[in-house]
Amino acid sequence: MFQYQQNRRFFGQIADGLEGMGSEELAGLGAADPAPVYRGVHFSADQAALYRINYCSRLITRVLAPLISFQCHSTKYLQKTAKSIPWSNLFGTDQTFAVFATVSNSGIRHSQYAGLCLKDAIVDTFRESCGQRPSIDTRAPDVWINLHIESNHATISLDASGGSLHRRGYRQDSVEAPMQETVAAAIIRMTGWDGAQPLVDPMCGSGTLITEALMAYCRIPPGYLRPRFGFERLPDFDPGLWQSVKAEADGAVRPLPEGLIAASDIASQAVSAATMNARKIPFGDRIQFNVTDFRKIDKIEKSVIVCNPPYGLRLKHERKAGEFYRELGDFLKQRCTGCTAFIYFGNREWIKRIGLRASAKRPLKSGGLDGRLVTYALY
Repeated sequence: MFQYQQNRRFFGQIADGLEGMGSEELAGLGAADPAPVYRGVHFSADQAALYRINYCSRLITRVLAPLISFQCHSTKYLQKTAKSIPWSNLFGTDQTFAVFATVSNSGIRHSQYAGLCLKDAIVDTFRESCGQRPSIDTRAPDVWINLHIESNHATISLDASGGSLHRRGYRQDSVEAPMQETVAAAIIRMTGWDGAQPLVDPMCGSGTLITEALMAYCRIPPGYLRPRFGFERLPDFDPGLWQSVKAEADGAVRPLPEGLIAASDIASQAVSAATMNARKIPFGDRIQFNVTDFRKIDKIEKSVIVCNPPYGLRLKHERKAGEFYRELGDFLKQRCTGCTAFIYFGNREWIKRIGLRASAKRPLKSGGLDGRLVTYALY
């Protein structure tokens, strides 16, 4: 029996800074005893909750099901222990697999080499038991195996998500510097938007923020377009229970009222990409998209404004960036009365250039950027 079967404890990976919010979301999806740690949350879950979390979590990037934990000071012992795992209970030689590893403060110092040792142990186990070996596929394997070694304590897990959950499946067309879906979902959650007011993104790019808002309001599960999950490889997988959990989540979906969400961008290419991406999701055709420079928008009233404006490398020139943010501040102050704006600054230096008093600032890391989500109440 694997470790997760004995204690029903799992680990949810999440972006740095979202651990607390992730714990709240997990509890709402049926997890018990969530315990946040750096870039993750340990939690307990029965089978139904495990399936629901993978299908419905908007913030968690990956759920790991621990197979075995042990003290590990050498690659020799790592391989010996790994060969004791009944890998054939998880997949066969006709499936592909890949290993991703992380190592810190341990006798084994190199993550890539640790992963290679685990891969060799798995291959040798199959070869010795049946004379054949499964193939490696590092891009889209049937099974993802995780190795984490910290302070000489190793945990080998099966990725119950089957790849990062931020890949929703709708973003086929993109533009420069798209925001990761889980970060966009976190921003929408931070706004507290519930559909009582219209939501507007005047710099939508490829539409990740606006599509995550659509999915949140309509209660569309983030895994709606996902063809498969890693938990389907677990030995105790229950297909009937999974279909029941999926049907319950899908049954909660509600339509998007016309005019509730609108988006625009100065670049026609961006608007085209955003439109195509949103339409892969139910009710995405009800989002109003326009090719418009925000400086030419007459007014936005009594709405929630959310956007991820250009920053740093995207603006390239400091003078141009300064002018841009001053104009954005003037637009918000003069033509967005009665609104609340949530602006993500990937480069915090530009916050002071916008010329508005913030009512709140929340740290939010995205793509290596230590940014801030800043709230402006526009009276």
